[in-house]
Amino acid sequence: MRAVLPDTKSAPKEAPQLTASHTSGKWPDLPVAIKGGIGVQFDDVAYVGLGSAGRDLYSLDLKNPEAGWKGRAPFPGAPTNGAAAAASGGRIFVFSGNGKETPDAKSAIIFDCVHIYDPADDSWSRVETRTPVGLSGAKALSLSNGRIAIVGGYNKQLFDRYLADLSVLDKDTNPLEFDRLVRSYMSMAPDEYRWNGDVLSYDPRTNCWGLLGQNPFPPNCDSAAVAIGQDDFVLVSGEVKPGLRTAAVKSVCFKENLCDWRQLTDLPKPASDEVQEGLGGAFAGYVGKQILVAGGVNFKGARVNADAGNWYAHEGLTKSWRDEIYAFDGKDWREVGKLPHGLAYGISFSVPDGLLIVGGEDCTGNARAEVFVVNV
Repeated sequence: MRAVLPDTKSAPKEAPQLTASHTSGKWPDLPVAIKGGIGVQFDDVAYVGLGSAGRDLYSLDLKNPEAGWKGRAPFPGAPTNGAAAAASGGRIFVFSGNGKETPDAKSAIIFDCVHIYDPADDSWSRVETRTPVGLSGAKALSLSNGRIAIVGGYNKQLFDRYLADLSVLDKDTNPLEFDRLVRSYMSMAPDEYRWNGDVLSYDPRTNCWGLLGQNPFPPNCDSAAVAIGQDDFVLVSGEVKPGLRTAAVKSVCFKENLCDWRQLTDLPKPASDEVQEGLGGAFAGYVGKQILVAGGVNFKGARVNADAGNWYAHEGLTKSWRDEIYAFDGKDWREVGKLPHGLAYGISFSVPDGLLIVGGEDCTGNARAEVFVVNV
């Protein structure tokens, strides 16, 4: 049965305006600042790490947060950013991400490896498999049958080649060629990046990959994923190409070997802006029978440029770290408050207190270690 958000058709026409607040209180800050990392929750324990934390992994007992973050066994692979991660069978599976294979490598690549973390004995192992496509920026979704569904992800071939070509050019001594290469890559239309449009499945029991269908919408990366029921998820915004986000919100429900997609109401424009540019790396969760979305990054003006046919949509624009908080009741979105400051690319968990915000990147581009709750 498809899980749905509450029906609001019978709600009064003048529903009260919600407001959001944020508190730290009992929630301890991280031992180190983390952005671009992974976050997985099961058995009332939150696990976060990797990204800017390198190989570090930490856990927090959500029922006893006063005990603080606990250091776990370090990740055995090369440090990775933007990996997809999900839990299955009491273990955490980490897919892909991007980074340098060795410290002296000239450029980063998208990894095609899979690692497992087992909390029972605090150990890591590498799986004898490779991801079918690049999954950096993808979202991994835990299914009730033990499988893991994966949506989105950068194209490994194009991304690796672009960074390799860029690494042999000196921006100072060869600025024209450097600019030509960047412009050539950034000026492609969204479909030319060939991001992953398949809905993949991975079965840890058989170590086999499968296909659950196609994403009927333009594939994107760094969306916010929210579980709203058993095998039922909402994907909010995300990039459709480098520098350009989408305001689109979709739901996907998994049944047997199929997935059912639906389009939901787009994110509204912020009160301070003319349009909703969409969000990359936003925080999100299902709290009190509504979806909360907070923070994220975008480029003001990129949507207008793209609509005018300029696919280097963020050229000359300044990245904007957002502080807006939105709530979705199943029908409409509302802007309900602000974060303490602009923040993106961190980790979020749904807890009884509200939406737990863990780490992230601020407007200086630096990683943060702060932990706090947003509630409505």
